[in-house]
Amino acid sequence: MTPPRQRPARRADAERNIAAIVAAGLDLLVKDPDASTADIAKAAGVGRVTLYGHFPTREALLEAVLDHAVTLANIALDDSAYDELPAPEAISRLIVSSWELLDRNRRLLAAADRVLPTERIRHYHDEALARVERLILRGQDDGVFRTDLPPTWLVAHFYATLHSAAQEVDAGRLDQNDAARVLNTTLRAVFMAG
Repeated sequence: MTPPRQRPARRADAERNIAAIVAAGLDLLVKDPDASTADIAKAAGVGRVTLYGHFPTREALLEAVLDHAVTLANIALDDSAYDELPAPEAISRLIVSSWELLDRNRRLLAAADRVLPTERIRHYHDEALARVERLILRGQDDGVFRTDLPPTWLVAHFYATLHSAAQEVDAGRLDQNDAARVLNTTLRAVFMAG
């Protein structure tokens, strides 16, 4: 009979293994979207059997890594300045910050695009996009953002434009160092009233 004390220890080991696998997956996939599960297991310090015990498919692993990356991004974007600055300044700051985070994770996104449905990837951005929508609504209430288009459409444009920029950078058609400026100019032109 197994003593009760060993069960929590095994669960703690499992949680540590999961955290190590997800962290290693994030570290490797932001550098190389083709990083193998064997590479991730090795970097996490676990065997492939352990990795597959927690994440039976590459899709499951990518979902966990994407969820972790988005959680970290939401923490980084949790800034009261977005509520305190005038809406045009706040949206510019949010565009640049969002781009920096997306740019850091664009190879992970490329890996996720290969195995996850578009809507599932979009779902992981719900919290960040809710922040964008609140800011757009505030700007509309203040009369500085356009009101002739629905806020949900403007949010969709924000999301699509940032992700398109990541694809353009990957394809070499947009200079990575100029992307934040291009995005800010493009999106402000879309959002601003008049």
